[in-house]
Amino acid sequence: MKQKYLLFFLLAGLFIPAACVDLAAITINNPELGAVADGTYRGNSRVGPVRVSLDVTVRNQAISSIQIIEHFNSRGKKAETIVPAIIEAQSLEVDVVSGATGSSKAILKAVENALSP
Repeated sequence: MKQKYLLFFLLAGLFIPAACVDLAAITINNPELGAVADGTYRGNSRVGPVRVSLDVTVRNQAISSIQIIEHFNSRGKKAETIVPAIIEAQSLEVDVVSGATGSSKAILKAVENALSP
């Protein structure tokens, strides 16, 4: 019986922090692409239990590719569809993916972190 309670508390510890994150309070700032030299930059972020690590490649003052290295999420895998929107818009001012807001914000924040001085 003690094992069931222990498992419950361990699992609750994984999901409760996600509910405690104020996603609306997470601000995403657009990097000034004109100030970013050509190259590939690593960005990381954490939003509650969601962790993202990615590489952003800049060519001719534009984002040419974003490669997700790690995206630890629960149900936020579909947020990865935000990557083509970022590249097309050349901006982080894109809509988050419905049902995957935390992962969307984590990806956006990781791109911001990669391209910020």
